Amino acid sequence: METLNFCPICEKNNTVHFLTAIDHFLTKEKFTIVSCQNCGFKFLNPRPAKNEIFHYYNSEEYISHDAEKKSFFSMFYKVIRKSAIKDKYRILRTFSSGNNVLDIGCGTGEFLSQCRLKGMTVCGIEPNDKARNYAGTVNNIPVYEESELEKLQGSSFDIITMWHVLEHVHNLNERIQKIGQLLKPDGILIIAVPNSNSWDAIHYQDAWAAYDPPRHLYHFNSDTIQLLAKKNNFILEKILPLKWDAFYISLLSEKYARGTNSFVRATINGLRSNFYASGPEKNYSSQIFILKAGKTAK
Repeated sequence: METLNFCPICEKNNTVHFLTAIDHFLTKEKFTIVSCQNCGFKFLNPRPAKNEIFHYYNSEEYISHDAEKKSFFSMFYKVIRKSAIKDKYRILRTFSSGNNVLDIGCGTGEFLSQCRLKGMTVCGIEPNDKARNYAGTVNNIPVYEESELEKLQGSSFDIITMWHVLEHVHNLNERIQKIGQLLKPDGILIIAVPNSNSWDAIHYQDAWAAYDPPRHLYHFNSDTIQLLAKKNNFILEKILPLKWDAFYISLLSEKYARGTNSFVRATINGLRSNFYASGPEKNYSSQIFILKAGKTAK
């Protein structure tokens, strides 16, 4: 385990205990999430070191890395994913006419397959061996180990995406800075993360599935993403909702909170979350952030 001595965003050493969350998914261990009193950023502290964290992904039930699983949750996830992939591609084309896309944390490569089907040039980064091999052998997508990110040519991508990945990355600022180097001058960065200010996060508290300790190291909201972007010379262009996430996260959270599956409660709470998020603050369960490098942003 390693302890952070300062906030990764504002670099102040002024945190308080926010909550204790259980690894419901795998180990049942307890982990501490702290909140920075200066900027409000929430993060796991202490946390497993980078060379330890892989143990917490070592499960056949880890859905984003398992394209063949037939469990109840994986089938539900895949139904949502099929629709979400089309939405993701539409977002790409709304904000960029570029053709070269890098997906960091691409899993088994379904999103990149959709992009290639539409004529784009694609490649991915994926640390999980099983997912990376599946992406290469089944989906025929060029996918590289995480260490290869440092070897990619600078200013070579029109679009870089991280769909529910940034919360997993140990070296937060270094990753954003590297992405800035890899993007072309008019390139865009698309980040999707859970929103710790959403209605479902507040409702489920320590049972909120998107806390997912210790795999999720950070817990963002609109304010902290903007602070991170500004710190690393990116400008926020747009915030978009991921409305389907409210239902999937609520379904998992119901299981964690009550020990049983409940489609009815999860559906009601997913609707509630999206309803409250339709207000002025737009705090949807998960959000997509469209970012441009500050030196070229309009």
